[in-house]
Amino acid sequence: MRPGFSGVARVMGRMEEIERRVRPERKTPPPEDKDRFVHVLAREETPPGGKTGEKSPLPLPGRVPEKNPSVSVKDGDWRSRIPDLAAKYGMDEKLVRAVIRMESGGKTDALSCKGAMGIMQLMPGTAKMLGVEDPYDPVQNLEGGIKYLSELSDKYDGDLEKTLAAYNAGPGRVDSYGGIPPFAETQHYVKTILALYRKKSGGDDD
Repeated sequence: MRPGFSGVARVMGRMEEIERRVRPERKTPPPEDKDRFVHVLAREETPPGGKTGEKSPLPLPGRVPEKNPSVSVKDGDWRSRIPDLAAKYGMDEKLVRAVIRMESGGKTDALSCKGAMGIMQLMPGTAKMLGVEDPYDPVQNLEGGIKYLSELSDKYDGDLEKTLAAYNAGPGRVDSYGGIPPFAETQHYVKTILALYRKKSGGDDD
């Protein structure tokens, strides 16, 4: 009996040793990329523009500032930053201008009924994750929106339709439907921006 017992003890000891080696691997934290704000937004199902009526968004933390900010910027000042900021984040200047036209018409104090702010119509939580301290500062808002477009473009491997759909309806919904969600507003949004994008020369904002 004792030799058998000894063998069992050795086997159990070996199993415990293997389990100790394997266990740390199970606790390996998820890749840092999963904590990027595009993934957070996808999990939260929050629309960046907060304007599509067919969904019930889960609001991200953040207070909606008042519509009339004290920031004073001449109308053309922020427009002159578009080429440099678009190049910085690897986005086409014409696409940025098309998004601005669709989102706010270039109104720096634009505020949607759901709280999307500024020229790129950033929601409070989205703006916060993008590092935009004052969403009504047009340069900050512009850079935040371009950065967000760039992150979405990376997420969808340059697929322009998915990128624009996610900017409007949220990456979570694009992931859920595997493409443009079946929302009339989002489909119109994507179609209109693509038409503007193809039409624009890059020097005309209106």
